Amino acid sequence: MAEHENNAPTPKHGPNRGGFQKPKNLHGTISKLMNYLGRYKLQLILVAVCILISSACSVGGSYLLRPLINDYILPGDFPGLAKMLVVMAGVYLLGALMSFAYARIMVHISQSTVAALRRDLFAKLQSLPLKFFDAHTHGELMSRFTNDIDNVSEAINNSFASLISCTATFVGTIAMMLYISPLLTLITFAVLAVMLVAVKSIGGRSRKNFTAQQKAIGAVNGYIEEMTEGQKVIKVFNHESAAIEGFQERNEAYRQAATSAQTFAGAMMPVMGNLSYMNYAITCMVGAILAIRSGDLGGLATFLQYTRQVSQPVSQIAQQVNTILAAVAGAERIFEVMETEPETDHGKVTLVRVRLLSGGKLEETAVDTGAWAWKQPDGTLIPVKGDVRFDHVVFSYDGKKTILNNISLFAKPGQKIAFVGSTGAGKTTITNLINRFYEIDSGVITYDGINIQDIEKDSLRQSLGIVLQDTHLFSGTVADNIRYGKLDATDEEVEAAAQLANADGFIRHLPLGYQTVLSGDGGSLSQGERQLLNIARAALSNPPVLILDEATSSIDTRTEKLIEQGMDQLMAGRTVFVIAHRLSTVRNSQAILVLEQGEIIERGDHEELLDEKGRYYQLYTGQAELA
Repeated sequence: MAEHENNAPTPKHGPNRGGFQKPKNLHGTISKLMNYLGRYKLQLILVAVCILISSACSVGGSYLLRPLINDYILPGDFPGLAKMLVVMAGVYLLGALMSFAYARIMVHISQSTVAALRRDLFAKLQSLPLKFFDAHTHGELMSRFTNDIDNVSEAINNSFASLISCTATFVGTIAMMLYISPLLTLITFAVLAVMLVAVKSIGGRSRKNFTAQQKAIGAVNGYIEEMTEGQKVIKVFNHESAAIEGFQERNEAYRQAATSAQTFAGAMMPVMGNLSYMNYAITCMVGAILAIRSGDLGGLATFLQYTRQVSQPVSQIAQQVNTILAAVAGAERIFEVMETEPETDHGKVTLVRVRLLSGGKLEETAVDTGAWAWKQPDGTLIPVKGDVRFDHVVFSYDGKKTILNNISLFAKPGQKIAFVGSTGAGKTTITNLINRFYEIDSGVITYDGINIQDIEKDSLRQSLGIVLQDTHLFSGTVADNIRYGKLDATDEEVEAAAQLANADGFIRHLPLGYQTVLSGDGGSLSQGERQLLNIARAALSNPPVLILDEATSSIDTRTEKLIEQGMDQLMAGRTVFVIAHRLSTVRNSQAILVLEQGEIIERGDHEELLDEKGRYYQLYTGQAELA
């Protein structure tokens, strides 16, 4: 669809050049993640209980050092010491079991949550209009399914539980430290205050840079995918150097963003570690003096143990902050897609199968009779005839550059209408508007007298068969690809459609015939063979209206003649819109519309337009060429 590519907004490949940006809504993004986690309330409550028990065991096990030293080691009570050691082992064992339990539960919650995120994100993509995909590269969108979701998974799986555990351990440790020695605790608080300032400073910068890193890697992925898909074009036009230069530019932007992000992330632990060592040294000196005066050697040993413990949760929290910030940056990109305005559809007229009763009445049926009708909200059935009309339609992709200017045309039931004109004249845009891939700015498009905006999009598109210039085959068998036009089609119907499109011959020469598995967009087939499968797919759908957008452009003249008879059978009794650069393919059209710069400048059949000796005459006789 060359015109669409020319007229539609240009996708954004490069990273943001205006500098690093903070997440737009940090708290809002976390709140949305919590909504997903909220689906597992019972499991989360169980996780919280396990974490509290585990933290209590960690804090309580350390406190047992105080009576162990004061009451058993110093007095030399070895039987009592043995019993106390068994108690300590039991406490730590219970804590280890609780840690294992909540870690296993969090794995289940994590994987279930990211599975739901992927499902919702993929479902959301199916509901978005084409203009969204015009503005986003495939690689950029894929990055949200891979890098961003992986970051969220890592945070839920490890960081969230660890954050709660560390917080509980920290609070419990501080409480026990105050109980043992308020003075030593004040010293620890002073150092912790410095730690918190460092965490806030380093964490804030790290968050900005992780956001930039995620954007940059999305740009790199998008560029790589685009260049990989376009290798033939790159080599044909000797564009390798420019492609490498473009990659190096994006790769360098990613390197800079990743370096900045990892620099701050890597600085967090050394800073926290050095501050914790400083705290330990000061506590040792002051605590030794207090212990000599009070004789509470066990209290000093326990307090020093807590001093080491209190810095560990702070350090771990600081470490997890980077993971969580990367996850929040990724989640924000995911929710950005999820919150994009979906394709609107206010239509209430539906397409239904019908059968003709005596007296000309129509009756809705589930049986495939080959007859269709539009079902109004009040139940009235209007037979589908294929009468399509444009009435003073104006359209632009971006709201600035007008692509179609006051277009009026009609296609009567069973007519074959051809569009001819230069690239960018608006030919493909017309067919896009019939499908309601885009909404018109003004004017009206009717289908059998019904405004297409009143028809459900699914029903509208079900009534339209389209063969695009650019074919796309899915991974699967040849039969599955043809069956895409009608998912419940039998093998006999699939083969009949292939015969109609003259694809049956080459299919039977494939290794496994109709069961041959295709991959890589059917890369093992020629362009013409791929297009024949595309035509067979449209034939199987058996639509009332058919759109052929350069359908035979990839097929040689000999093959085109072979399928001409089958195409005539396919088009019989249907309204057909044809876009073609080969004027020989539109000669038998009932009406040929010549477009230039979004306006219809000529209309008539082949002979009438030749007699006018206008633009069509010049194109047909070779006095002018299609640009």
